[in-house]
Amino acid sequence: MLPVNCYLVYDSTKEAAIIDPGCFYAEERDFLRDYIKSKGLTPKHLLCTHLHLDHVFGCKFIKDTYGLGIEANPADEYWLQQAPQQARTFGLTYPEIHEPIEQPLFDGDKVTFGDLELEAICVPGHSPGSLAFYSREKKVLFSGDVLFQGSIGRADLQGGNFEELKEAICNRLFTLPDDVTVYPGHGPSTTIGYEKRNNPFFI
Repeated sequence: MLPVNCYLVYDSTKEAAIIDPGCFYAEERDFLRDYIKSKGLTPKHLLCTHLHLDHVFGCKFIKDTYGLGIEANPADEYWLQQAPQQARTFGLTYPEIHEPIEQPLFDGDKVTFGDLELEAICVPGHSPGSLAFYSREKKVLFSGDVLFQGSIGRADLQGGNFEELKEAICNRLFTLPDDVTVYPGHGPSTTIGYEKRNNPFFI
């Protein structure tokens, strides 16, 4: 109903991080669990780029199944308390009450699992606590709802700020190498270089 890109990041060690589990329906949760099992993975982290409703639908499922608490920027924690109310605005029933953030993440924090490392980059503007997760070695960026192919995140929700968002993208993301692949929270992947040259919000 609210399509979100959920990412499962892992390497040959089979340790994994789950990013933005937007699985609302039982079939989506089953798919994620079955995929993890089929690959023999051991989830070690539950990372949220931000805590808007559509990105946290599956967090309780991940907690119940793998014992992993939310790792996110506490500036967004108020969205967890508002989740049931927000769900009702979309005509959804969402009775689950989330536990607080288990591991706060701030700008520059490193998340390690297997032989991989993701760096948290604070990119406010879509939400106050928006984070992108960057693998410097693999040249991959998980941008959440900050940067999309040919667009940027909306800034009209509570805590959003359009100018802050554009400035953060320019100063925090467009300073990364052009060949970094960007995996956004919605839609297809892109690259930093492509967005610098073609994104209509910056040309």
